[in-house]
Amino acid sequence: MGEAAAVFHFVIYLLTGTQAANRVFPSDRPLVRLWLSLVCGLMLMIWLPAIASFIMGFTVAAQWVALGFSTLLGLGLFLWGRKAPLSLCRDYKRDVAALWVIIPLFVLGAFLFLTHVIIERDGALYSGQSTYGDLPLHLGLVTSIATQGTFPPEYSIFPGTAVGYPFLCDSVSATYYILGANLRFSMLLPAILAYGAVLLGVYCFFERWLKDRPVVTLAALLFFVGGGFGFAYSLDMLKESPENLLRVFTGFYNTPTNFTSKGLVWVNPIADMLIPQRATLFGWALLFPCLYLLRRAAFEGEYKFFLPLGITAGCMPLVHTHSFFALGVISAVYMVYCIAKRRNRETVLGWAVYGLVALALAAPQLIFFTFKQADSFIKLHFNWVNSTDTYPWFYIKNMGLLALLAPVAFIRLKREEKWFCAGPIALWGLAELVLFQPNPYDNNKLIFVSFAFLCAISSKLLVALYRRLMGFSGARYIAAVALCSLFLSGTMTLGREAVSEYMLFEPDAVQAAAYVEENVENDALFLPATNHNNAISSLTGRNVLCGTSSYLFFHGIDYEDREREIRLLYETPGSCFELLQAKYGIDYVLFSDYERGSYACDEEYYASRFPLEYAGGSIRIYKVG
Repeated sequence: MGEAAAVFHFVIYLLTGTQAANRVFPSDRPLVRLWLSLVCGLMLMIWLPAIASFIMGFTVAAQWVALGFSTLLGLGLFLWGRKAPLSLCRDYKRDVAALWVIIPLFVLGAFLFLTHVIIERDGALYSGQSTYGDLPLHLGLVTSIATQGTFPPEYSIFPGTAVGYPFLCDSVSATYYILGANLRFSMLLPAILAYGAVLLGVYCFFERWLKDRPVVTLAALLFFVGGGFGFAYSLDMLKESPENLLRVFTGFYNTPTNFTSKGLVWVNPIADMLIPQRATLFGWALLFPCLYLLRRAAFEGEYKFFLPLGITAGCMPLVHTHSFFALGVISAVYMVYCIAKRRNRETVLGWAVYGLVALALAAPQLIFFTFKQADSFIKLHFNWVNSTDTYPWFYIKNMGLLALLAPVAFIRLKREEKWFCAGPIALWGLAELVLFQPNPYDNNKLIFVSFAFLCAISSKLLVALYRRLMGFSGARYIAAVALCSLFLSGTMTLGREAVSEYMLFEPDAVQAAAYVEENVENDALFLPATNHNNAISSLTGRNVLCGTSSYLFFHGIDYEDREREIRLLYETPGSCFELLQAKYGIDYVLFSDYERGSYACDEEYYASRFPLEYAGGSIRIYKVG
């Protein structure tokens, strides 16, 4: 019944989104309206439960109140906009052509989602390569939001600290989890929708700009599947041993797009960003509609779209702050150009509406959440993550032919198109000079937005070159070599991701988590080791004293004292337990292979003083609170 309730909510939000899209975009062709309907539905299922939960707490009642409001909104839009022309059959050939590109990419992504999000086998839970690191954090946010009901949430891996991370990408799954759907279903349902919205968004944005179907197709494939010259490193390893090539498909991050020891960091967007990084996934689902509307409003003179653009942009900070920032930088450049070029009241008014609406909606999110976490992160940092190569060569080997083609492609653009690319260029330059979070790698969330534009202009150049060479006998061979260079690295990476599998939670941990979920109070505090794949925090939503530094450090949390105290509590509890118990109020102490392997555990201290709450396999849980 839980999955049925979740699907019911999901469908109602999508139906309301369809009514909103039909009302705002009644004359657009079916595929565009389908995409924008999905985007509107996604925004509603993210934000309406969140707004209700800010007021009522994250409860089942809040989810039904949000759904009721969505239902009333949908009915109102239907009655108000029922006479709008729909033109369902217009441009169906263009839509069918687009689906030939989008459907294979969607099937690939859906397969990766289905094989990378807690697959159960023989009592254990498995993940893929790309989700092994990030998935436990997101699982913990989903389960803790739904289990503890605190909203805005606190970190279950560092209790008492408000979540500064854009948590709405996980609260959307918490909605379905609290309605009774299982955790895997709750994670997958909105994620696959968001993934489809990203695919449609990138394609429709390119199509609106580039017009030429072969150029649009190539640009979309370059963005999602393309790669650099990393395949040459993989092939070079064959000189040492033919078995080395298998490392691409069996090693942990030995792919041609993500092999850091070789300086290869130009990751594949599907495998390394959309599948594991939920904030990026949901952020791009909203970003590309904004870029699409921004082009129509700013460069095509359709000023009526500044208002929906402002509303969509204003909803982004707590979904994905990087996407909101990227849109802001690009918009600032466009605003200067458009106002300087047109200098009329209508243009200024349109930009004012966009800016004021977006800032009015975004300001509370930025002030009360984003700025509190990010104010200490920002610093100057040149050359992104390059530490192995000279500056030009780093990008040439990582981006391949596109790095060589991009300058020529930009020079060929008309003046207005150059201005259209000026915003992304400014964003890329900023990401090269300023670090916005502790991990320099994370600046790729800004750089890849600019990279989408680079793929577009490079595709224009490549198709133009091919058309000029069509009269020569060797044109197809040259094209084949070029396409192999452009797509081999990305294809190898996606192939590796498709066959990857790692045990995330062992059977004993899964059984212990099931016991805790059924028998332990929702706000209990556990003492475990600081391994990232902690089943208590990820699968049950209960608090742990301190999670892994690989999460906490990059979220700007000062965790060192607790991490040190955990060691004392396991190794010398006789000298510190009473003091630290009074400080933190620990309820349960966990012993498993992780704890015994990380510390010289004095388990006898706990066994002799406290009741054994749970024993199963290698796991013991003592009730100390």
